[in-house]
Amino acid sequence: MQPNRRTFLSTGAATLAMLPFARALPAHAAGGDTLVVVSGQTINSLDLHRTGTNRASYQIAVNCYDRLVTFGTKDAPGGGLSYDYSRIEPELAESWTISEDGLTLTFKLKPDATFQDGSKVTAADAKWSFDRAVSVGGFPTTQMKAGGLNRPEQFTVVDDETFVVTLDRPSKLSLPDLAVPVPFIINSTLAQANATAEDPWATEYLHKNTIGSGAFKVVRWDQGQQVVYERNEAWTGGPVPPVRRIIVREVPSAATQRALVERGDVQVAFDIPDKDAAELAEKLTVFSTPIENCIHALCLNSNFEPFQDANVRKAVAWAVPYEAIFNAAAYGRGAPLWGGSEEITDISWPRPSQYATDMEKAADYMAQSAFPDGFETTLSISTDLAYWMEPAALLIQESLAKIGITATLEKIPGANWRTAALVEKTLPMHLENFGGWLNTPDYYFFWAYQKDKLFNSSNYYNEEVERLTDEVLHVAMDDPDYAPKIARMFEIVLEDLPRIPLYQPALNVAVHGADGYQFWFHRQLDIRSLKTVES
Repeated sequence: MQPNRRTFLSTGAATLAMLPFARALPAHAAGGDTLVVVSGQTINSLDLHRTGTNRASYQIAVNCYDRLVTFGTKDAPGGGLSYDYSRIEPELAESWTISEDGLTLTFKLKPDATFQDGSKVTAADAKWSFDRAVSVGGFPTTQMKAGGLNRPEQFTVVDDETFVVTLDRPSKLSLPDLAVPVPFIINSTLAQANATAEDPWATEYLHKNTIGSGAFKVVRWDQGQQVVYERNEAWTGGPVPPVRRIIVREVPSAATQRALVERGDVQVAFDIPDKDAAELAEKLTVFSTPIENCIHALCLNSNFEPFQDANVRKAVAWAVPYEAIFNAAAYGRGAPLWGGSEEITDISWPRPSQYATDMEKAADYMAQSAFPDGFETTLSISTDLAYWMEPAALLIQESLAKIGITATLEKIPGANWRTAALVEKTLPMHLENFGGWLNTPDYYFFWAYQKDKLFNSSNYYNEEVERLTDEVLHVAMDDPDYAPKIARMFEIVLEDLPRIPLYQPALNVAVHGADGYQFWFHRQLDIRSLKTVES
């Protein structure tokens, strides 16, 4: 049953009026012309490859650029649609072949694919874009390496419509890695025209401009307020989107997001808190999709002396109030990741750790540590993720105080979080929520447990984990050595505890007058399939 607009909370209209950009672009448009989304996430760049670009900005690459291939679609748990990791489908490529030895991938591009300026998409654009991705450094380059894509020399142009990727070794991750947001195809002619000697990859230009062949282009970006997309009528990567214009507004207040979607002033509220999802589900359509390969965790940074002590890490793990966090932060949505068996009998991931709340064990481990009288530290959270991080942090803070650890809560603005937590890795103790894009446990380990990887915010290093991850990363999952090595990796990290698993989250999206939502592993909104419906 839909809510009656006349009985909606009177604060809704006042809240909308306070948004400075609400008057410039009407929220409630007639028919399928315009659809409005609200999100608490901050988009800080239009270029995913740029150093410091945050996760929220990945949606630009998804919606404004094409990749050679994409994943298929299936029904999602809990309703709606989801990507299908088991199916690779064409996007910019019309077809592809893989050599018998698995080392050569040959792609035929769609002959009628064009960029936003009308110019033809060619294999030269694909090569320049791949060269850029493996050369700019940081997260994009590491992501390409996960699929065995390391050097420009691996990418070859045969003719305008034939692009070849040559691998050093066969890998189960290579083709799926081409379907993630990173290897997007850029109009290389336009990019190079705006490059400089100091900026050969045109990062400053692409920071503010979208020059792809994707389903949409950005026609307006008011940083900290909104992104306005307009449909690319000539898109060949899939069905032309149902909606001509989509406005994604940044609304930091979860209460305001809820009010706007409940009233029907906006059609989609993306990534809403679990509490709001549970309550709105009684009135609106709410999709709550478990996030594959994703863990909310408490991370302990080994660059800081107290967390170099194994007994301190164990003390923290036994002191965490897991169930209270799951109820207060997740409202029971998702899956618990505590109180499991210490024995590893399968390789399902995420998996519950063997730890649970036991203050006597926590106190015993602190007494055995080099800090029996406790210590002071900070516990950092992102304001973008405060809806789950803040209640979790307050509960952890209270519990750690009982074993002598004084943790001062530090709130870091969402736009700065990625730099502090992941790039510079300067936070002693913090909450994080990494989810691996390619759905295998070794891929999670590649990012979260290997030395210097972006999402290893704990600065963790274990020589055996490094070796085992490298050994299994490209190996088929039915290889007889795969499962035993994965099990051993589980044992090590759950003993070492650089990341203390809390729970597996769900991604919540409320819709009111919209349809066509599809969940994706990258946890960003794919607007290409959204459509308006009568509320």
